[in-house]
Amino acid sequence: MAEARRDAERTRSELLSVATEVFAEDGFSGARVDEIAARTRTTKRMIYYYFGGKEGLYRAVLEEAYRGIREAERTIDVAHADPLDAIRTLAELTYDHHVGHDAFIRLVAIENIHRGEFVRQIEALRAQSQPAVGRIEEILERGRAAGVFRADVDALDVHLVISSYCVFQVANRYTFGHLFDVDLAAPDRRPHLRAVIGDLVVSWLTAPRR
Repeated sequence: MAEARRDAERTRSELLSVATEVFAEDGFSGARVDEIAARTRTTKRMIYYYFGGKEGLYRAVLEEAYRGIREAERTIDVAHADPLDAIRTLAELTYDHHVGHDAFIRLVAIENIHRGEFVRQIEALRAQSQPAVGRIEEILERGRAAGVFRADVDALDVHLVISSYCVFQVANRYTFGHLFDVDLAAPDRRPHLRAVIGDLVVSWLTAPRR
């Protein structure tokens, strides 16, 4: 029984992994269940068994993709780290995750093309995302109490700025790279680009209020 459960978990995990690649490459409309099944050690019937069909599989892929960044954020010791170090770490960790998981960015872009049609169907994502903003708010509160952070910036502002910068690195890599003759994905550029978002957020939060 235990072995059967492990096999089921492995099959489901493999399907999610391959489906993530296919949906990120071809979008929801272009992805084919037959192709996903062919690239795994399973069948189309098993996809319907585990996920109920293409839409269910796509929703599961989205949920898993968002879970990845949320789990990464939870590694930061918000309660004990210096607020300046904590917010910089969060910004740089977000950069690392986005650059290292370009499929996640493509999936988000595809979902926005669909005007959030499928993400709206995954109620768990809203609850899953709230702690991310809550962690930032906790860092900000500790920074304000220590007298190092300005009081007129809220957690959603910070989340938006960090996400925008980090998403740009992947989503606009090719157009920006062509127009300005730069490779944003070049390994030797990453330390600089990673430091920029950390410096930006820390400078913003510690700047005197106008």
